Amino acid sequence: MSIYVGNLSYDVTDADLSGAFAEYGTVKSVKLPTDRETGRPRGFGFVEMSKDAEEEAAIEALDGAEWMGRDLKVNKARPKTNSGGGTGW
Repeated sequence: MSIYVGNLSYDVTDADLSGAFAEYGTVKSVKLPTDRETGRPRGFGFVEMSKDAEEEAAIEALDGAEWMGRDLKVNKARPKTNSGGGTGW
C-alpha cells in the first residue's frame, strides 16, 4: 500500500517528507512527482512504509495536520488508472 500526501509545500524535499513519516514507522520510499515541463514539484507525493499498521497510524495522525505552512491531505493512495490521455485513434 502507498500513502497519498497532498497540499504539500513546493519547497518540500524527499528527506523532509521521509522525516515526517518516520515518526510513525519505517519509510520504504518517498516519491515527489515533478512537472514535466517546468521541473517544479507538483504539490503532492507518495510515501510507502514497511507495515500497514504504520501507514494507518501516519494517515490518522497527519491527515489535516498543519505542516510547513499547509494543511495536509493524507490518505491511502488509489491505484493508478490509465486515463487515456491520447486521442484514441
